[in-house]
Amino acid sequence: MSEHPSTPTLMFIAHRDVESRVMDALADAGVTDITQAQSRLLQRLDPAGMRLTDLAEQARVTKQTAGALVDQLERAGYVTRRPDPSDARARLVTLSDKGAHACRTAAAAVGRVEEQWRKHLGDNAFGDLRAALITLREITDPYW
Repeated sequence: MSEHPSTPTLMFIAHRDVESRVMDALADAGVTDITQAQSRLLQRLDPAGMRLTDLAEQARVTKQTAGALVDQLERAGYVTRRPDPSDARARLVTLSDKGAHACRTAAAAVGRVEEQWRKHLGDNAFGDLRAALITLREITDPYW
């Protein structure tokens, strides 16, 4: 048995650390009513808006779960639903101004984490890590 966890576990540990830091940054900015589950849904939301079924599929949750999370986010003022111009029967979930502000706050926190990683690893190793993960996306992200 290896001294270190598997590569996917190491990636998960790093990801969970970033999630915690993002949630802390949101709380520091006064955004205290977004849950971890809601934040994971917001991560996948296309800024142009998307249908609930597509959002559920990309977030890898059931349509019912995504619907409940979107309902909560809509009541809290982070997202809105508007008619889909390509299908009058469908609705698009889009960020509100409040939701866009929360996403900018989260993105700034992620940027700070990446800068810390770059300093810790060095420019070359960080660049190699990022390039490798981008290449892995070709076989791991069906929505890319």
